[in-house]
Amino acid sequence: MVFEGSSVAISHTGKVRSNNQDSGYSGANLFVVADGMGGHAGGDVASSIAIQRLEPLDQPYASTEDAQASLQAAATTAAGDLIRAAKDRPELAGLGTTVSAIIMVDEYAVIGHIGDSRIYLYRDDALTQITADHTFVQRLVDSGRITPEEARYHPRRSVLMRVLSDMDSDPELDMFVMHTQPGDRWLLCSDGLSGVVDEPHILKAMQLGLAPGRTADNLLKQALDGGAPDNVTIVLVDVGGQHPIHSGTPTIVGSASNPDGVYVPPVRPPRGNWLHPVRQAANEPSHFEPAPEYLEELIEEDRRRAKRRRLGWIAGALVVIAMLGVTAFAAYSWTQTRYFIGADEDSVVIFQGVQQNIGPITLSTPIQDTDILLANLPPYQRASVERTITARSLSDAMAIVDRLKAGADANTIETPLPTPMPTPVDTPEGGEG
Repeated sequence: MVFEGSSVAISHTGKVRSNNQDSGYSGANLFVVADGMGGHAGGDVASSIAIQRLEPLDQPYASTEDAQASLQAAATTAAGDLIRAAKDRPELAGLGTTVSAIIMVDEYAVIGHIGDSRIYLYRDDALTQITADHTFVQRLVDSGRITPEEARYHPRRSVLMRVLSDMDSDPELDMFVMHTQPGDRWLLCSDGLSGVVDEPHILKAMQLGLAPGRTADNLLKQALDGGAPDNVTIVLVDVGGQHPIHSGTPTIVGSASNPDGVYVPPVRPPRGNWLHPVRQAANEPSHFEPAPEYLEELIEEDRRRAKRRRLGWIAGALVVIAMLGVTAFAAYSWTQTRYFIGADEDSVVIFQGVQQNIGPITLSTPIQDTDILLANLPPYQRASVERTITARSLSDAMAIVDRLKAGADANTIETPLPTPMPTPVDTPEGGEG
């Protein structure tokens, strides 16, 4: 059954790379993104070989099992081609490519994946990453050593653990089948997009509901606006929906669209590993699976880097705490040069400090109880003391206390205590009349 829907494939060199090593394919039933690597020429050759070997799979299949078998066989054939290409042209040694492919079989999507290109599914207003990156940092994430956000900016994020290359004649693809339905939108992309544009922004582009071509252009623009340090390849596939027309003419983009000068060896029967000599190291070793001891070295380096980062944060925090402590001490010392007169229960008291408090911290201390009763002060002086009277110094505070004492003494003299009335003497009955 021919797939019913619409699709688009676009590819761009980016703003840093001088050539495009990505390839993309959008056909009737087959959709592929391949991100080549291995030097200036090796990446072009690798992704082109992958597309040429996968292209014959663009046909209807009787079952998902048949599609899976064909996809794995094509990947194995492509790996053999890469091995022979590196043997015939030693300057290509170390070439390789990622492959993320979908074959539509009725209402199912048959998915094959190796490397760090990605497949996303947009359904019911939600974006889900379907494939798992075969990268060193993803292993660190899976083991809980780093967070997904840390993985996004990790210096070893380009290290691939699995890839279609000239060093493995029997590549292991992630193979699985998913049910698809009208309204689904599948996104296949190289890390030139996913490494620059995060999932929330990809989701926003999907939510606009634009046709596949306009959506792909929107995503490409975001990658270019973000600097596009790598090639960017995007394949968008809509299942049914408002654009169910398919021309039947496949679209090939990237290096595979211009095969002139690209060496593709003739198809040969697969051979066992014992026929293939050990190849030299890749031109870009960061893209291929390192030796176990190298991985341990990377992990140890990550530990050292994390330790240095923690020590740096601790040192910075200690410096900040010390500065805050010095500032707080200086501020507190300044407050202790201030004085004010206030009330403590029923008497006038000289305080050292300021009236304000910082939470539970009191910034004033009573230093002298003057024994002047509030009740003896004139009303206006009592009100002033209850509101507190600020003094410039201790001597100024003592002068204010002297004035308050004088006011209290004067108020006491001006308002003497009332004279008690004499107690009347009772006259006995029968007395003088």
